[in-house]
Amino acid sequence: MGQPFFLAIAGNIGVGKTYLTRLIHRRLGWIAYLEPAIENPFLAKFYADMKTWALRSQMYFLEHRADFQRRMMRSEDHFIQDRTIYEDAEVFERGLYHMGLLTEAEHLEYRAEYQRILAEFRPPDMVIYLRAHPETLLRRIAQRGRECERSITAEYLGRLEQSYERWAEEISSTVRVHCIDTNKLKDLAGSEEVEEVLDLLCRETGSVKTRSGTEG
Repeated sequence: MGQPFFLAIAGNIGVGKTYLTRLIHRRLGWIAYLEPAIENPFLAKFYADMKTWALRSQMYFLEHRADFQRRMMRSEDHFIQDRTIYEDAEVFERGLYHMGLLTEAEHLEYRAEYQRILAEFRPPDMVIYLRAHPETLLRRIAQRGRECERSITAEYLGRLEQSYERWAEEISSTVRVHCIDTNKLKDLAGSEEVEEVLDLLCRETGSVKTRSGTEG
């Protein structure tokens, strides 16, 4: 077997990244690397005073994401990543910068560290980008009922959506991006869009649709 296939799942908060990662894991038996739960000691301070703590908070997330990425890259079998390291920088950190919560110097400091870390890793073979409007995302966020997400607004999700669209267009020049509009999908499981992706992955890797697999 050659180099394992690296599939990344990207998209806004509440769009269904983890759900799709688990679904592909079950159907193809690929290793699933779910987004790690990171206890950021700067997060509470960041929410209280975003401008003061934005850089430290984002740097902490980036460093821990890099550690997770290093472990993931040692995989010997095809694998799926739930949320990418790109999104940390190209969506969330850049969003804070454009909101004026990071200075030019802080933004450049972060970007330099991000580029240094990124040089360690190969890019995904494919990114599946899940789309959904802010109103759709708010309904899904409410349904899963996470306390920490109660304050998320449609305006904030809309800003993230703009950042995601820009990033998806930019990265598509170097990485294959497959977009799925989830607005009208009641369930990703069994949808034509997901079955098409599964068939494509099977053709490219020789994988067979199964109900078994191992999470990473």
